[in-house]
Amino acid sequence: MTSPPTGPRLRVAAYVIRRHPFPALLVFDHADVPEAGTQVPAGGVVPGEDPERAVLREVAEETGLTGARVVRRIAVDARPHPETGQPRLTTFLLLDAPPDGPSAWEHRVGGDGADAGMRFACRFASLPLEHPLADAQDAWLGLVDPHWSASGGAAGRPGPARDTVH
Repeated sequence: MTSPPTGPRLRVAAYVIRRHPFPALLVFDHADVPEAGTQVPAGGVVPGEDPERAVLREVAEETGLTGARVVRRIAVDARPHPETGQPRLTTFLLLDAPPDGPSAWEHRVGGDGADAGMRFACRFASLPLEHPLADAQDAWLGLVDPHWSASGGAAGRPGPARDTVH
């Protein structure tokens, strides 16, 4: 007996923007796995969870940042996982960061999930980005502001499969 197809893995990714004193994007690096590259908070959607709730949970779990506010959905990216090739649908959302707090910090992921114990070096990176993000995660920044794409980033890479949400 075979199990029915489960469909693509549902994910969210967060563009958390701090607007003052200049526009900056919340990013992080894996302190113990530098080859993972610079990323934005992202992760799986729990069955029954809406993307807005999932993205706030992922931001808090991966960076410790609370108090962000969801502004809107930006796009749905339908590219397969870069290493496994498994199908996935990632909803990218725009969030406003709280105006106060540090511009850089280290966060250790708690709980008992797959990320538990990982150390992430978090920071707000000035926009436009100087370098592209891992897994083309910066591909949708231009839909927030046309000037916010990484130089040499998404323009030099194959375009993601997508549905744009405005």
